[in-house]
This record gives sequence, C-alpha cells and structure tokens, in this order.
Amino acid sequence: MKTIYFDNNATTQVDPKVLEAMLPYFQESYGNPSSMHHKGGEVAAALREARKRLADLLGADPAEIIYTSCGTESDNTAMWSALRTQPDKRHLITSRVEHSAIINNAAFLKRLGYRITEVGVDREGLLDLEQLKTALTPDTALVTLLWANNETGVLFPIEEVGALCREKNIVFHTDAVQAVGKIPINLKNSPIDMLSLAGHKIHAPKGIGALYVRKGLKFSPFMIGGHQENGRRGGTENVPYIIGLGVAAKLALERLPEENTRVKGLRDRLEEGLLQIPYTMVNGNRTFRLPNTTNVSFEYIEGESILFHLSHAGICASSGSACTSGSLEPSHVLRAMGVPFTAAHGSIRLSLGVGNTEADVDEALKIFPAVVQKLRDLSPFWKDNGPVQESSLLSCEGNSCQICN
Repeated sequence: MKTIYFDNNATTQVDPKVLEAMLPYFQESYGNPSSMHHKGGEVAAALREARKRLADLLGADPAEIIYTSCGTESDNTAMWSALRTQPDKRHLITSRVEHSAIINNAAFLKRLGYRITEVGVDREGLLDLEQLKTALTPDTALVTLLWANNETGVLFPIEEVGALCREKNIVFHTDAVQAVGKIPINLKNSPIDMLSLAGHKIHAPKGIGALYVRKGLKFSPFMIGGHQENGRRGGTENVPYIIGLGVAAKLALERLPEENTRVKGLRDRLEEGLLQIPYTMVNGNRTFRLPNTTNVSFEYIEGESILFHLSHAGICASSGSACTSGSLEPSHVLRAMGVPFTAAHGSIRLSLGVGNTEADVDEALKIFPAVVQKLRDLSPFWKDNGPVQESSLLSCEGNSCQICN
C-alpha cells in the first residue's frame, strides 16, 4: 500500500541532501567547533556556512541567529527574554489561537502574576486587529503571535502588528514555525524583534530550531553556560543537525516558488474535490493562508474516526480537534473561530509538500467520499440530524458552548 503523506505541518521527511550533508559530522568531522586545533576549525567553518544559509532564508544577518533545540525552546526563550529585560512591565499579549508552546507558557506566567491578554479572531481565523490595538499599554512587555496558524494555515498581519509595537516601543515576537520555507520572509528592516522556527518543518531533522533576535535588542539567555552562540545559548553545538538545517534552509529558499505554485495548486484541487462531499466546509480564510494547508470539516462525524480509516487506506493527515484522556474536545483554534460544533468535531488538517503529486490528490479524492459516507452511515447523530439540521443553528461559542461542555 502506497503512503500518501498529507501531514507536512506536523513534520516533514528529512531530505536526502540534508542527510547526506549531516553524515560526515557524526564520524569524519567530529571536532568540537570551540577547539583551537584544525579538527575544531573545520567544523567551526561549516557552522558559519550553515548559519549564513539560514540567515539567507530569513533575510537576516547571520549574527542574528541563535540555534536552539526546537520551536518550543525558541518560543520560551523569546518570551522569557522579553520579560527579564523589562522587569517593570507585567503585561503580555497573545492570541486565542496560538500553539501550545505559547498558550501554556502564558498560563504559567499568569500564575506568576503577569497579566495576559488573548486577542480574538473572527469566523475565518483572522486576527481582531482593533482589539489588539486597544490592548497595547505602557505596561506591555511583549506581543507574541503566530505568523501562520498550524491548524488552519491562516496568516496574521505580522508586519502591521510589528509596526504598531515598534511605535509604542513594545517587543514583538512571532512564532513562524509554520511560515518559514512556505512564504517569502525578509527580516531586513522588518519591525519583527524575534522569530522562532523549527528545522523539522522544512525537511531538516527533529531536534534543531533557531531564534532570530534583531540586532540591538536587549536579550537574556534562556540557557546559561558557555560562550556558544555568542553567549546567548550555552551548550555544545548540535553540529550535524545545524549543518542539516543549513542545507534545508538553502533548499527551502530554492523551493519557495514551487511551494507557492505547484503545491498550492495541488492543495486547491484537493480542497475543491473534498467540498463536493455534502456537508463539508473549509475552516479559515481561503486567501490569507499558507499555500500548502487546508482544514476541512465533515459534519456529524468524528475527525479521529476519519483519520483512522484514512490511515488504513494509506493516507496520513492530522485531526483538527484535540482529543485528550478519552474526552472529546474541539480544537481551541476552531472554538475561538466559532466553528459549528458539528463541524469542529469532524475537522481534519491536510498539509501538502513538495513531495506530493497529482496522483496523490487523485487517489485521495477516490478514498475520501467512501470513508465519510461509511462513518455517516454508522452515526446516529447523522441519521437524526444531518440531512435536516443546519449546522449554523449549532454554533460553538467556546467555553460557553452547552454541547461541548
């Protein structure tokens, strides 16, 4: 059975060119880049080249790059640095649809006495910019927002928000883990102060990430140790993975046109085909979003059941709903958007990549209708409500939703 991989927002396959570049640094080029001898010197030179390649992808200066272990570490570093360098400020602004790396850290900060404002989004997942403007105060230490939502692919107006923060001398950070390598980014003369990314989203291995920190920004290290990363992140460098991320960044820059043409075309054709299935809807704005992502709801059935049957048919995707400890809970992103309850529970995310083909889309469009119909035939709720009950009458209103709670 052929695997059709539509889960590139979760992780990507390590590119063969990335792996090939990494292998020598496990054995032949094993020196510590901090060592003064020639074995260390050759590795240090390779790290400089890798840093430049990543900086080129971001339109940044190599000196503005700090290597981390992942996107979550980058997010935590950015948040804690902004607060530690501004100890008199006790307010942080984020949104209701952030990644758990931001949401859970913000909740922890709230327990420490910080004031947290979560800006809302509209029905299409677009940021309420007026609410954000109103929330900005002299006590605001940091605004942190996703550039691209990991579930819906919807893009926030990051440059506009950054400009607002710059005017008020407020530090601005964006989690760009899903955006890097999929849309053009140029941080030169940008109002963005800090930006997080993760290697495994752009065909590098898991376990390597980076944080962009604008030159001149006050910075407090999250990990304290040696002189590595110019004293901004202690610990011996993860050399093979940094080399791999450098090659992945070079490839991502070269593939940006393909991401925004061929991959986007595949996503659009897949999405249009799925919308031919009755009681199906797309979650999120269909213009301001990543070129590879669609979040689709099939009403009156469970997303987890869909994924189970798709997996047996060879299709890999992700659920748009969070199911924890056996208790079904709609995705916090879809709840914040006010997606109808009957749709929120039946949502899945399909995220394509450069490895996908027209044949993948053709095969998926053969499989999906049968899977959805089979599950609806088994669903008592579909039999009782589906054909007659309009989903607009069952709108989910977040924590106040009677059905979800």
